[in-house]
Amino acid sequence: MAAPRVPGSGDERRLELPCGETLDPHEIDLGMREYTCACGTRHAVVTDVHPPSRFFPESLVAVLRETIDTDDEFEEFGTPHLMGVVLEEFPDRVVAFDASDDGAVGYTLVWVTDFDARRLHEIVVELVVELMEHAISHADDDDAVSEFETQMLEFDVSEFVEQYRRQRDFESEHDRPV
Repeated sequence: MAAPRVPGSGDERRLELPCGETLDPHEIDLGMREYTCACGTRHAVVTDVHPPSRFFPESLVAVLRETIDTDDEFEEFGTPHLMGVVLEEFPDRVVAFDASDDGAVGYTLVWVTDFDARRLHEIVVELVVELMEHAISHADDDDAVSEFETQMLEFDVSEFVEQYRRQRDFESEHDRPV
């Protein structure tokens, strides 16, 4: 977990990673998706300014925004909600850092995970599929429920992530939504 910050302590600019190493939040730039750590692993990095289309096509993001009501300070469903679900599911493997008082970083919130970026992508997709399955289970339309269940049996999370990451060209810092 992130260490508490005491003003003037000199450590207030340090973020404790899930592995126990620390990172200066000012080292995180907006294009960063992974941090290669001194511990020898790569940690996924997500900021609140990363769009949800980092994980899903815009068409699905639009559906999620249309169907999910948020009851917080964010105007619409977005990356903070996705990362909130991941944090809830894996509280010991994700750290969050609130940089709202630091105008030098370019983001308000950052999450660093114990997973690399590809594994985090798979986890986000798996968790959203679970949310969708839960939502559809409350539908009054048995045919819609059956159709969704059939589609989910054919859905391969790993293959979806592979194809989506290839389309988005995650090797370039100039990837675009699809």
